[in-house]
Amino acid sequence: MEIDAELRRQIIASLFAVGLFLVSLVAIGVVFNGTDGFDPTGGFALVGALAGFVLLMAAVGFGLARAGD
Repeated sequence: MEIDAELRRQIIASLFAVGLFLVSLVAIGVVFNGTDGFDPTGGFALVGALAGFVLLMAAVGFGLARAGD
């Protein structure tokens, strides 16, 4: 299977978004001391990170689809 430039761009953009999500999860775990469980603020931060990830992936997908036109 040959990987063309557009597919490579899609892979890189998706990996960047996933990496950003993982970094945010680690940062939330460090800031809110996730080893002993989260307080409600830490839980809201996790939900916010997940919602932000979903919106980010939607924006990346939309941007990549528009770039192909």
